[in-house]
Amino acid sequence: MTYTLAGTVDETMASTSDMLIIAMIVTYAAALFLFAIEAAYGKRTNLRAGKLMPVAAGSGKGAGAAGSGDDDLDIDVNVRTTEGEAQASQSNLGRVALGVTTLGFVMGVAQIVTRGLAAGRWPWGNMFEFIVALCLVAVGGLLYASFRYQARFLGAFVLVPVLLLLGIGVKWLYVDPGPLIPALHSYWVPIHVTATIIAGGAFMVSGVAGVTYLVSHRAEARRALGQKVAGIAGRLPSPELLDRISHRFILFAFPLWTFGIIAGSIWADEAWGRFWGWDPKEVWSFISWVIYAAYLHARATGGWRGPKATWINVLGFLTILFNFFAVNYMFSGLHSYA
Repeated sequence: MTYTLAGTVDETMASTSDMLIIAMIVTYAAALFLFAIEAAYGKRTNLRAGKLMPVAAGSGKGAGAAGSGDDDLDIDVNVRTTEGEAQASQSNLGRVALGVTTLGFVMGVAQIVTRGLAAGRWPWGNMFEFIVALCLVAVGGLLYASFRYQARFLGAFVLVPVLLLLGIGVKWLYVDPGPLIPALHSYWVPIHVTATIIAGGAFMVSGVAGVTYLVSHRAEARRALGQKVAGIAGRLPSPELLDRISHRFILFAFPLWTFGIIAGSIWADEAWGRFWGWDPKEVWSFISWVIYAAYLHARATGGWRGPKATWINVLGFLTILFNFFAVNYMFSGLHSYA
């Protein structure tokens, strides 16, 4: 299905953009293949511990002298300065895969830029452009996790939904570059939609890490019972590392998702004269917000942790996907996005 509007389109940029997205899909597929080989046949090795924060507390004598004059005041602060040790399957192919993924990410940036130049507007005005941007953020999150947490093992899992979504976008949601439909002529497009895209991509990484955590946790439980765990499940990193990655991506995404809902409400008031109309997209965005808020609350209060909290995370991610794709398709057609 093709949808276009009359307007000036830079055909050279449009053609370049189309070639880049195909090249990007091929590149990600090659990276996924290499990541999968590393996950299946790499050597399970210890990852180096990473420093979380410097120790900035110990004796309170200086503070006491400057403030109350109590030189005998000592404050003992328990500060965790290193992340726990973890193991993951690694090989030289993983480094190559990471480089190939980086190349695909650069292609994705170029694709979005050329798409925007071709249409002469902000480059996410329909579901196809939204999916491409969402996947770009997810891959960016994968690259960040790979360098920050040594978590390139996630490439074998994050690139699967990325490739599926890009394939769906190219096959069924593609539209030629063109002007925005009248309802989308607003400065809230780069504000509201950008926040939604970044949060959605981060939630994707967190959701994939959460699913991987559940598999790894089950494998660790079987090992504890003396059972042998074969295949990729037996080579996954420790569940503690996966849980930490999943949690931190939610900490990053949740404020952006909150801002996106607020910005969308302001946009709705300007466009339709009401902040909230119980539109299906609004309802499902709020449902996702409640689920992730429940997840963070469970973690913060020390109640549900481990698999219980992770299942909440996975449920939230499923509602995000349902809202982005099923709800948009059913209620807004193929050419709206948020």
